[in-house]
Amino acid sequence: MILLLTLLPSASMPANISLWSLLSFDSFAHAFLFTILIFLMIVGLKKQFSYLKLRHYAIRISLSTSVIFGIAIELMQHYFIAGRQGDIIDVLADTIGCLAGIVLFKWIYVW
Repeated sequence: MILLLTLLPSASMPANISLWSLLSFDSFAHAFLFTILIFLMIVGLKKQFSYLKLRHYAIRISLSTSVIFGIAIELMQHYFIAGRQGDIIDVLADTIGCLAGIVLFKWIYVW
């Protein structure tokens, strides 16, 4: 679902409301989706018992997988989707969302 939402043509998204690109609707959507993604990945990896290394390194694996996924999305937008461009600000928003997801996980399950 995240892949489909991030590969939509830019005409189907609301225009930027803010002057700062980090506060745009697109960046907020990226951060929100990646917060949910990494939170659910960590919870899933922590609750499985088949592979203990995945459970032990759930946060690291989820973070690296999500950041690589965010970079891959931007590369696909840049090279394969007409009317879209890859943007480093979106990768930054994805990473901020990942970090927020880790904080959310720790806040709910650890602290």
